[in-house]
Amino acid sequence: LIKKDLAYVCHQKLEEIRGYNPPPSPYRNRPIKESLALFEDMKNGLFDEGEATLRMKTTLEEGKQDPVAYRIKYVAHHRTGDEWCIYPTYDYTHCLCDSLEDITHSLCTKEFQARRSSYYWLCNAVDIYCPVQWEYGRLNVHYTVVSKRKIGKLIETGVVADWDDPRLFTLTALRRRGFPAEAINNFCARMGVTGAQVTVDPMMLEAAVRDNLNTNAPRTMVVLDPLKVTIVNLNEEREIEVPDFPNEPGKAKHKIKFSKNLFIERSDFKAADEKGYRRLSPGQAVGLRYANYVISLVEAVQDKGEVVELKVKATHVDEAEKPKAFIHWVSSPIDVEVRLYERLFEHKNPEDSTEVPGGFVSDIRPNTLMVKAAKADRHIAASKVYDRFQFERNGYFTVDRDSSKNNLVFNLTVGLKEDAGK
Repeated sequence: LIKKDLAYVCHQKLEEIRGYNPPPSPYRNRPIKESLALFEDMKNGLFDEGEATLRMKTTLEEGKQDPVAYRIKYVAHHRTGDEWCIYPTYDYTHCLCDSLEDITHSLCTKEFQARRSSYYWLCNAVDIYCPVQWEYGRLNVHYTVVSKRKIGKLIETGVVADWDDPRLFTLTALRRRGFPAEAINNFCARMGVTGAQVTVDPMMLEAAVRDNLNTNAPRTMVVLDPLKVTIVNLNEEREIEVPDFPNEPGKAKHKIKFSKNLFIERSDFKAADEKGYRRLSPGQAVGLRYANYVISLVEAVQDKGEVVELKVKATHVDEAEKPKAFIHWVSSPIDVEVRLYERLFEHKNPEDSTEVPGGFVSDIRPNTLMVKAAKADRHIAASKVYDRFQFERNGYFTVDRDSSKNNLVFNLTVGLKEDAGK
């Protein structure tokens, strides 16, 4: 580029070239030999940061003249270490990398439309194959940030663990959270492609995920907040065959254990009768899903004021009054870790200074990750990373990469449509 008189070394400061109508650089017409020598000095570390740049002789659509191609940065590179102290800019590398990789169409968001002319100009200037750049409107999601710089800030400040933290909306984060690729593709197809900026509520994406998992995630029973239950009038131990998809009993099935010792959700019991409450309480029995039994309270065992065990009596469903609800349970379970995630930001548009004057980091909600020591049915013990299940009455969950042979970890993918409190 320098030899073709299409680039030159410039000594203007950043403040002098910033903005839409800066005056032309006084170095624009310096001799080719001089720019070549100065560029070699830049490469060899003879200038301080900001003391010199290499600029291309072209004008962008927005009127900005001579974008920077190389600047000086005394920062170690993650691959080449300290071998280089000059680094290329996006305007310089984007089209060249696309060309070298035989990209046919470079698909960008609308803010890169102003860079299209430099994209084509540079490929033609160095006489290489030139891909096509197409711009589309960005699909934004409420209650999150998608900027790499801002996500980097969240990682740096410890708000999230990494780029694949399930509270983010990066593709790696969505994968780890358990969003199937088909669901994301279906959601994007449903939204369509447009040149306009579109912002959607994350519930729309979650609905697409829920539709997919409803037909593809086998059901299982997992108790997130376990409360021990002992059936005082039963001694039987047996296996029960239950469907993976209750609405399609012809599909696969699995076996679960049933015995006098169970665990139920702590929220499925109240120590006092309450109007509108439909599960177990002193004056109200409840059914056990798949077991064909209805249980009623005999005694609530307490330790330091907290209920630690329920002693109940079981009646076969054919002999008992029809209960108002059936609850899930586990017997002879395995211990698993379950991570429940909530949305990261308080406001819809955390990047909007009018909505969040303190900046997006100040908008972080407390307690967006809750870790549960849960009890799971034993048949899921052999699950692999990214296997997905519906935990009955709780939601859809995915095996996390932090899992080990002796400790399964599950991430909440999405909740159920139904109100789990019923």
